[in-house]
Amino acid sequence: MGLGNPGPRYELTRHNVGERAVVACAGSAGETFSKMKSHGMTASVKHPSDVRLNLATTSSFMNVSGAPVRAMLAFYKIPPERLIVVHDELDLDPGVVKLKKGGGHAGHNGIRDIAHALGTPEFLRVRVGIGRPEGRIPPADYVLQKHTAEQEEQMAQTFTTVCSAIELLATEGLTAAQGRIHSPSSGA
Repeated sequence: MGLGNPGPRYELTRHNVGERAVVACAGSAGETFSKMKSHGMTASVKHPSDVRLNLATTSSFMNVSGAPVRAMLAFYKIPPERLIVVHDELDLDPGVVKLKKGGGHAGHNGIRDIAHALGTPEFLRVRVGIGRPEGRIPPADYVLQKHTAEQEEQMAQTFTTVCSAIELLATEGLTAAQGRIHSPSSGA
């Protein structure tokens, strides 16, 4: 599940890196998205190990993404512990990708709403670093800005890493995925 906000105004903002990454994963697999009722868009990708990955984005604003995520999980009969949410992360440098399961929401309202809707925070997360704002820019304004040109150039490689992370989480589990995705030089 790639988190983002709908519409062209938000499309290339930092807050939409989760949605953009999932769309890139479907595209690299040669798949396109189709509409799923009013909940969002989905694309099914078959992994070489015969695991089917249901990639999705919601049609709601990120801060109220819990209900659409819950509806999609119910439709596909996926338990919350198998959900993989891809989202932006202020506490990681731009382009850094980190994986975890459960824990707090760290002020991320999309994660908060999903945990509330599912009744548990125990789902997998692919955290995509966007860095903290410099100076006095409020974080809420910063996440709705576009990346710098240099950061945007980095996004293609970041999205490739996210696609690998999703595949590894689905096929090999969290510990193995962390071992292959996390860089020893970057923090947790």
